[in-house]
Amino acid sequence: MPRTDLTPLPSLPTPLRELLAGPDGSGLVAEIEAYLASLPAPARTPAPYVCRYGSILRPWHAGHPVPRATLLDRALRRPARPVPVSAADHLRLASRYIGAHGWLQGAMWDRAGRVCLLGAQAAVLAYGYGTPVTVRTARVQLMEVLHATGRPARSPDEYNDRPATREGDVHQLLDRAAARAARLGL
Repeated sequence: MPRTDLTPLPSLPTPLRELLAGPDGSGLVAEIEAYLASLPAPARTPAPYVCRYGSILRPWHAGHPVPRATLLDRALRRPARPVPVSAADHLRLASRYIGAHGWLQGAMWDRAGRVCLLGAQAAVLAYGYGTPVTVRTARVQLMEVLHATGRPARSPDEYNDRPATREGDVHQLLDRAAARAARLGL
């Protein structure tokens, strides 16, 4: 339906009427706008929520229960029973611990609280998450990932202490090992 006269658009200024009608008076722009208006509205993609006031500091063990000593544990003066975690969760917790306290090479920990890979695993175990068997299983997964990615090492600690290794490399190693352990159900 080409539009040949400009009389139906009296409320619009003359240059806008000419634009809507087009140079040849065909009204192509108006037809395109009408077509676009008839299309359904695009699906709204949800954006991530960002708090106006900033982010909240969360503890490194967020999402996992805190180990609590029972009455019998207190009576016998023994530590609380460890919270059962999978090897994948142990590796994720170790990565979070390094992120919260800092990373170190050449020692398990320092006075500032920074830790190496082994120190992070020891700290996660000392805080009551997992058992020594969980840690051993997690370390086997670390070794598997190191060898599968072409970075052979005698231990994850040797890889941690290499001069070319950075904190991001350690986090990536822990993430890949956690994903592998989760895939295997460990």
